[in-house]
Amino acid sequence: MAADGPTTPFTPNTTPPRNRPEWQARKTHPELAAEAEKALRTVVDPELGMDVVTLGLIRDLQINDDGANLVMILTTPFCPYGPAILEAARRKVEEALQKPTTIELGDEIWERDMMEEGAAEMLGLW
Repeated sequence: MAADGPTTPFTPNTTPPRNRPEWQARKTHPELAAEAEKALRTVVDPELGMDVVTLGLIRDLQINDDGANLVMILTTPFCPYGPAILEAARRKVEEALQKPTTIELGDEIWERDMMEEGAAEMLGLW
């Protein structure tokens, strides 16, 4: 069936899913960002038994010549393991990149839809 007039081409949504925010480092230093992500996947929330990337806790990563900065949130503001998880994430990125790394606690409230696809089902949340 032919269209009667010009059609509007489909434009996919270019906004990254909420559970996978676009880290600045993925654009500026993709190889280093991949190394950092690999290291961050070894940092596990002991209460949930999942890594911080799968949980969607890593909100941004910036890398420059002088170092790196990680922006992370916690699953709850009063997470008893919060300080240890934050420091473990910072340390893993610093080791992977061989660059001084700082960490910021983001102000977003964590929600289950921030997790990677399939993670909620693995936790039995849906």
